[in-house]
Amino acid sequence: MLSVILCVPLCFPPRPSAFKIKKMTQPIPPITLPPPENPLLEGEWLRERLQRWLDTEFIPEAVNQNIAQRAAQIFVRQRMEGENDLGSLVIAIVTEMQSYDFSNSFYGEFAIANAVSDLLLESLGIDKCCGQ
Repeated sequence: MLSVILCVPLCFPPRPSAFKIKKMTQPIPPITLPPPENPLLEGEWLRERLQRWLDTEFIPEAVNQNIAQRAAQIFVRQRMEGENDLGSLVIAIVTEMQSYDFSNSFYGEFAIANAVSDLLLESLGIDKCCGQ
């Protein structure tokens, strides 16, 4: 039996000329929410939308209601304290949700904070993929 071995040369790492790297000259601007007119109403909207998202992503679970409620409470408190920067709101949700017991859920604090961010971007009419 005759075996043929095909050798293909590999270059690791790729030569710099193999890829054109575009330097970003401008930082990505922060996304600022408008000042809250009614933070409690915003929180209720967020709780409802987040719970719907949680129930649709995997399966509806009783714990989803608690998770959505807790994230909405954090959001409302942050907004009442004057926080309008979306990035800061996301970090606050991640940080405070770390103490939440996710053992009965498919989710974790990062998934929740990212979902909140996506829901808020959608409500502002901003494409969550490309920021426009």
